[in-house]
Amino acid sequence: MKAVTYQGANSIEVKNVDDAKIEKKDDIIVRFTSTSICGSDLHLYQGNFPLPNGYIIGHEPMGIVEEVGSEVTRVKKGDRVVIPFTVACGQCHYCTHNLESQCDNSNPHYDSGGYFGYSEKFGNYPGGQAEYLRVPFGNFTPFVIPPSCELADESLLFLSDVLPTAYWSVEHAGVKAGDTVIVLGCGPVGLMAQRFAWMKGAERVIAVDHLTYRMERAKQINRVETFDFTKHDDMGEHLKEITHGGAEVVIDCVGMDGKKSTLEYIEQKLKLQGGNAWSDPNIDESDPQMRHSPDNGCIRRQL
Repeated sequence: MKAVTYQGANSIEVKNVDDAKIEKKDDIIVRFTSTSICGSDLHLYQGNFPLPNGYIIGHEPMGIVEEVGSEVTRVKKGDRVVIPFTVACGQCHYCTHNLESQCDNSNPHYDSGGYFGYSEKFGNYPGGQAEYLRVPFGNFTPFVIPPSCELADESLLFLSDVLPTAYWSVEHAGVKAGDTVIVLGCGPVGLMAQRFAWMKGAERVIAVDHLTYRMERAKQINRVETFDFTKHDDMGEHLKEITHGGAEVVIDCVGMDGKKSTLEYIEQKLKLQGGNAWSDPNIDESDPQMRHSPDNGCIRRQL
């Protein structure tokens, strides 16, 4: 089969690779009809994660079930499915407490859950920018599209990652009617978070970025106020002033791609930190409870 493969920093090629096949009794094989490129794929492309040459990337696909393992009962051949970024068993403590990204049974390599197309460290699962994919935990991982749904792939594909990322952030931040919400970033996740904030009843939605075309798009489709942080010496103080004391909710939709100082850029390349770093001296990062900390880029407090 053909697949998009990593060939070293800043080098991606379509290669012929071995066909995906059933390895465990609860695996399924999916033939993809659509897949997309996530901003997270850029971290791999740029060489920010260790990957072997030939590694199949991608984690936002959907398609048709072609084959099922002997213990799969939830899906069948011919079902149309969306495959999420996360690989999860559905039965462990984390999966049964809505923390599927930290599944205890999907990653033997590292203290986190498993993710498609995101290195051995995160489970070593080949990615979804390919013709076929082996999907583990076939009774839980895939989302089945009802046969009655006639929406085209482009109306459903973003359910694989980017759309629920934005929705969950707004939901988890507790946005409610009358809130002022600040969204950091006007990329795809930021645009969706802005829209969901309005849907939750926010009274004011403010977007912060520095790319003109993205801010213009945010104003056009989401009717938000936009601010270029490069135009202000202290963006935080300016936002505090215009909101008369601060916003109820701030949602970070930039994270690792945030504007970095020279030191932060070097630390990221050395794998010492993710880039747009924030630390709290009162937090012990060695504490195993930090593995499922609710800190997710959504801050509900006065800015």
